[in-house]
Amino acid sequence: MQSTIYYKPSTSHNFQLPWKSTKNPAFKTFRLSSKTLTLTNSLRPQITFELEGGANDGFQPSNPVKLPVVIQRHGKVSRYFWDGSRVRLLRVDGDGVDGGGSGVPFCFDLDKVVEASSLAIRNFFIPKQVSENYIGYVKWKFLHRVFSSALQVLATQAMFRAIGIGYSRSLTSAAALNWVLKDGLGRLSRCIYTASLASAFDTNLKRVRFTTSMLFTFSIGVELLTPVFPHHFLLLASLANVAKQMSLACYMATSPPIHRSFAIADNLAEVSAKSQIQSVCFDNLGLMLAAVLNMLLKNNQRLQTGLPFILYPIFSAIDLFGIYQGLKHVHLQTLTKDRLEIIIGSWISSGYVPSPEEVSKDEEINFMWSKGKEPLRIRIGCLNPKAQLSKLSVMTMQSQGILLCIREGARTADVIMGLLQACYVCKALRSSMWESTTKASDSSDLILKEWFKLLDDSKRYVQQQFGPLNEQMMVRGWALKNILLNTEEQTRYSYMDD
Repeated sequence: MQSTIYYKPSTSHNFQLPWKSTKNPAFKTFRLSSKTLTLTNSLRPQITFELEGGANDGFQPSNPVKLPVVIQRHGKVSRYFWDGSRVRLLRVDGDGVDGGGSGVPFCFDLDKVVEASSLAIRNFFIPKQVSENYIGYVKWKFLHRVFSSALQVLATQAMFRAIGIGYSRSLTSAAALNWVLKDGLGRLSRCIYTASLASAFDTNLKRVRFTTSMLFTFSIGVELLTPVFPHHFLLLASLANVAKQMSLACYMATSPPIHRSFAIADNLAEVSAKSQIQSVCFDNLGLMLAAVLNMLLKNNQRLQTGLPFILYPIFSAIDLFGIYQGLKHVHLQTLTKDRLEIIIGSWISSGYVPSPEEVSKDEEINFMWSKGKEPLRIRIGCLNPKAQLSKLSVMTMQSQGILLCIREGARTADVIMGLLQACYVCKALRSSMWESTTKASDSSDLILKEWFKLLDDSKRYVQQQFGPLNEQMMVRGWALKNILLNTEEQTRYSYMDD
């Protein structure tokens, strides 16, 4: 697309240029002539000015005239200038102009070189628009990837050494068959593991990620043992590969939600691409670290053989610490039962809804098998007939917890209201007043009466507080469209009209 605009002043008006100056003799008064000024950008629009003045062929001012248009791109600032014959886009450096023979002498500035280099590295590794906590996440990711990569190099060397020791008299095809078998078993286990924990990747993302990271570290330790037990190479290598494949499945499943939490401008693809760049570069640094260690000990074969066993506990501790701290910088806005309990507990106690960042600090990152061990916990699901107890008591409720049953067709708001009521009841049961009331009487009827009174109080509380709670959750940035529940929590009940 190309367009031309002609400015032709009438005989009663004069066209005054913005750079016209009566004090500078280098400038002349322009009159109407055929000389034109053309401005062109990437879309190719063309603006042509017919200038006032006589013939000024060869006109070159001593200094370019600044035009009121500045371009900022990739951390660099440029500005349009008029040099007497055409408009030029020049790099602005402080008060001077870089390029185009502006007359500004070149001066090497170390601070600006460092700043420019830092900006270039940042643009290479960091996406354009991400949340503030992304930089902290990348720093801990650097620590994790470097030492994890170095451990993998040492483990691979140990496995090659094990093949050379254990199968020195066997055929090469036998060693290749063992290697293929271990990979096949690992991929099969990966499929089974992914199918069994599909919903847990959303509901317990951080917990699953950290647990499988420990599993990955364990697999490296098993691989390091293959030279010690070379005749059991297939067993050890298969066991290690199963653990690695499970960890890889978790990594691939949990990476998109983590990247989405950082992409504040819906630039998920850019964040994912930068993550791959970071992983490749950080892994190469870990490879270089392992190579340097091997080069330093190449003349001491005994120490080189024992080096992996010395470095494994140190590198593993640094690796897991980096993963743990990195997950602390991941602030997920999606709602799960655990996050809702933290939010509702804060609301009941102080009338305050914590932000995703604040909940992330309180969210537990522990082992999968340690979940649900706390007393008087809230569960979502259906009643187990085998676990029914005939006697209602405080001890019974503290041991069994509170079960929240969700009806078929329940909305997100219904689940939040149910959890709000359950949390209110839990807080009342933990209070000393409830315990003193129930302990003072051995009558089950009195306990039952107090129980129904507590339920009535909790219903009134939910009716009063649900609206303000829901509004504050929206203000704090929580995603209220859905609540992520695991397979057991997704169980619904319905009434049958027989």
